[in-house]
Amino acid sequence: MRTALILGSDDVLACLDAIRGELARRRQTAVIAVADAHGELLALLRLDGAPLSSIAVASNKAYTAARLQRTTRELGERVRERGIDIAYYGDPRHVGFGGGVPVRVDGAVVGSVAVSGLTDVEDEEVAAVGVAAILAARPRSAPGDAS
Repeated sequence: MRTALILGSDDVLACLDAIRGELARRRQTAVIAVADAHGELLALLRLDGAPLSSIAVASNKAYTAARLQRTTRELGERVRERGIDIAYYGDPRHVGFGGGVPVRVDGAVVGSVAVSGLTDVEDEEVAAVGVAAILAARPRSAPGDAS
C-alpha cells in the first residue's frame, strides 16, 4: 500500500501569503492558483486590480503543471521547438505560458502553484516563491523515520 502526500489548507495558506507578500513588495498584482496533484483547484485568489482574463489562465497553468509534472514554461518551449500545436497534448486546459510550477516532495508531484497577470518570467518567479513557502512549511522527518 502506498501513502500519498497531499497539499493541505495550511500549505495553501502559506503559499498564498508568501505570494501576496512578494507581489506587494514588487508593487504588482496577479491571480494565484494552487492545485492538488490532479490539477484540481485548492485555491484561487484574484488580487485587487488583476485582470479577469488571468483567472482562467492561472487555473489552467496550475492544472497543466500538476498533470504534466513540469513547469508550463517547459511545455511551451517544447511545443515551440517541435513546431507542434499544443492541442497535440489532447487537453484544451493545457497551456504553455510560463507561470505554472509543480510542487515536488520526495520526487513526487503533490500539487502545483501558478501565477498569471505579469510577464511569463515574473509569473514563474512569483509562483516559485509560493512553492518555496509550501516546502518550508512542511515538517521534516528525522533520518530513519518511517513517515
